[in-house]
Amino acid sequence: MSTTKEAESSVDDRHLSCLADGLPLSPLPPPYEPDPSLPHAPVRRGNRLNRRDKRLAVRNALRYFPAELHSLLAGEFAAELTKYGHIYMYRFKPRFPIRAYPVQLYPGKSLAGRVIMLMICNNLDPAVAQFPEELVTYGGNGQVFSNWAQFWVAMRYLAELTEQSTLTLHSGHPMGLFPSGPQSPRMIVTNGMMVPNYSTAAGYERLFALGVTQYGQMTAGSFCYIGPQGIVHGTTLTLLNAGRRMLSTTGGGQAANSDSSLLAGRVFVSSGLGGMSGAQAKAAAICGCVGVIAEVSEEALAKRHRQGWLDERSDSLDDLIERIKRHRAAGKGVSIGYRGNVVDVWERLVEVHVTTGECLVDLGSDQTSCHNPFLGGYYPVGVEYEEARRMMDSQPDQFRLLVEASLRRQIEAINYLSEKCSVYFFDYGNAFLLQASRAGADVLAVKDVGVDDKDDEQLDESESSSSSRPPSFRYPSYVQDIMGDIFSLGFGPFRWVCASGLAADLKLTDRLASEVLDSLASEPSLPECIAQQYLDNRRWIIEADSHQLVVGSQARILYSDLSGRLALANAFNCAVSDGRLSGPVVLSRDHHDVSGTDSPFRETSNVYDGSAVCADMAVHNALGDACRGATWVALHNGGGTGWGQAVNGGFGLVLDGSQEAGEAAKRVLHWDVSNGIARRCWSGHPLARLAAGRAQAEWPDGQMQLTVPSVASDQLIDALFID
Repeated sequence: MSTTKEAESSVDDRHLSCLADGLPLSPLPPPYEPDPSLPHAPVRRGNRLNRRDKRLAVRNALRYFPAELHSLLAGEFAAELTKYGHIYMYRFKPRFPIRAYPVQLYPGKSLAGRVIMLMICNNLDPAVAQFPEELVTYGGNGQVFSNWAQFWVAMRYLAELTEQSTLTLHSGHPMGLFPSGPQSPRMIVTNGMMVPNYSTAAGYERLFALGVTQYGQMTAGSFCYIGPQGIVHGTTLTLLNAGRRMLSTTGGGQAANSDSSLLAGRVFVSSGLGGMSGAQAKAAAICGCVGVIAEVSEEALAKRHRQGWLDERSDSLDDLIERIKRHRAAGKGVSIGYRGNVVDVWERLVEVHVTTGECLVDLGSDQTSCHNPFLGGYYPVGVEYEEARRMMDSQPDQFRLLVEASLRRQIEAINYLSEKCSVYFFDYGNAFLLQASRAGADVLAVKDVGVDDKDDEQLDESESSSSSRPPSFRYPSYVQDIMGDIFSLGFGPFRWVCASGLAADLKLTDRLASEVLDSLASEPSLPECIAQQYLDNRRWIIEADSHQLVVGSQARILYSDLSGRLALANAFNCAVSDGRLSGPVVLSRDHHDVSGTDSPFRETSNVYDGSAVCADMAVHNALGDACRGATWVALHNGGGTGWGQAVNGGFGLVLDGSQEAGEAAKRVLHWDVSNGIARRCWSGHPLARLAAGRAQAEWPDGQMQLTVPSVASDQLIDALFID
């Protein structure tokens, strides 16, 4: 008699074995209507397709199917295009539950192929994905694939993948399996790569509707998303370091054991409880502050409340203000979700100060999906959620005007509180300040850094938005003011997935990580700025399990530098080899890392040598990882700041316990960090120069040599250009 667990395993095997068969065509699945119980992507009307475009979109979609099915599917696909603005091929959505099953249950000829299947399924798990039936993982339009046919074709190829072949994906489309070799990547992914002159937001909507490109965000299209846990950790570190920098309640490396009280009684206001932004509530509570997060979607707010990531919820401004006052006085960490528009929250906080003189907010940010503000990324104040969704479809021009008016009102309230209450507001790299400036909000700095007034006058409006010198804002990007120094030290979001699917394996990796960080933090003569980061992350790992952060795959994240990543990879690979871990470990990271992304409004916003808009680092990152032994690599256009605003890349690397895997990890991880350190060092960042020296020490006999800058004095340069 089989146990329940064995029965479940057999069901999983039966479901997953069909992935090796590819598109289900015989019999053809019945038509399928989107599940009303699940959240769905907004209708995409911004593509403005003409009749020729519509014909081309249907023609392109039919390419995946034999000619004898074209007459049956053509009308169906045309109807989807008309109704949703895109052909998702809902008929072919798998009918079995999609999630990260244990790796051994997936069909395939190689471990790498099965691991990638697991990672793809995790990105499409309804518990993880924002709009699972539209293949969107997060960010409103972060696609895993463009349609369900691509999912099935890719899965079939992955089942056939061997150590002698490589799968290539072009913006979701599986181009095919190609001969390669054991040290080659098993998969190469690109998303949204464009001839630069055509990388426009308006152009994207048309090309996505045609099915020829997609917006992969960062870890959506590279299959490395681990649920909102990743951004929980990043937001936790951001808030802690914002407290150290701006609140002056503690300082230096001595704060490591008292950070639970660092933000006690402080109030952090932001918006968004979606796939990425949903982490803000959990991070605020972990940091010990009062987190107030506004969310217009009842579905998103209720989801975070059910998960336990949101402590309380409020549906009225009067009630919200009372909760803020009560928890602020108690000085304990709590997260409050407000069901409504964040503009109303900011304006009520202004009203409270005007009428009572009381300042009820200390820190502020925004995590709406402002890279996509007119298609569901930002909702205007004064319009109910469902009405707004209808309006963006039926009245897109009016909807745009309302969004822009809301952005102006939000900035006006933030400006008031910043000036009157010294609120520290920072852009979270979501293009909020950029979109606010385009809407005409009073958010631009008086003048750009290093540029005199006469030079400013020579830039017209169109040039300021598209020139090689991006605009400066009155509020910093969080990278500029908070996380930039951490990146320059070589610390960034390193993550891993236990492919066995066992919670016990994840707990063991937590313990191993804690031991590694203990050892690194005790290094003699360790610079205090580096020791602080080790201690912050050690605390994070020790507490991670108690915070119930796992959503989807058994995954973990921490911020680590080169020394840490190398030591962690070695510890995990040894544990797989000697059987302490039950299965392989998949190493990855967020693309938002030391060297993974070039974006002048986020990752490279603290690069001041004029190269913040140059993308050589991100491209070299992907190329270098590919030729050093990564299991797969990805290179994307876009990311959190928007289409055409960033180039970013990532990788996945399978640790199977072998010596070869350990050697590949050393090569890949060293390059993956030192590439960014070298670029940041050359731009003149002193902490990157410190990190560069430590990176060079990892290779004996001068194998790593860097070109370091000789910095000219300001006095010398200033004397050359005097009016």
